[in-house]
Amino acid sequence: MKVIILTVVISGVAAVLFPLPDEEKEEEHNIYLYILVMAAVTYLIRVLPLTLIKKEIKNKTVRSFLFYVPYVTLAVMTFPAILTASNSMVAAGIGFVVALILAWRRTSMFVVSLVSCAIVYILELFM
Repeated sequence: MKVIILTVVISGVAAVLFPLPDEEKEEEHNIYLYILVMAAVTYLIRVLPLTLIKKEIKNKTVRSFLFYVPYVTLAVMTFPAILTASNSMVAAGIGFVVALILAWRRTSMFVVSLVSCAIVYILELFM
């Protein structure tokens, strides 16, 4: 919750300090300012929880939630790319299922990616 609140507060401060120009005025956007604000927001979102939370987290639900966040984030970022990276969505789906089965069987990540990519490549040759 702190991360969400911090994101909203920092974005709000940036919006007040650096408002977007009116559509009628075609001012040049300062890309470096945008990059600096994004870097500051990204940095603060990661650093402040580490500095503000000094006690060990003992709540089982919160610990479980924090454990799964990186995996879910990676999956959310990767899944659309899996389906759109090849010419055939069917081949991509089959490659994804093969990758899930191999990962479920605790196969190494290198083997999972190698086999699933090979499956998609072979299926695209014949489809």
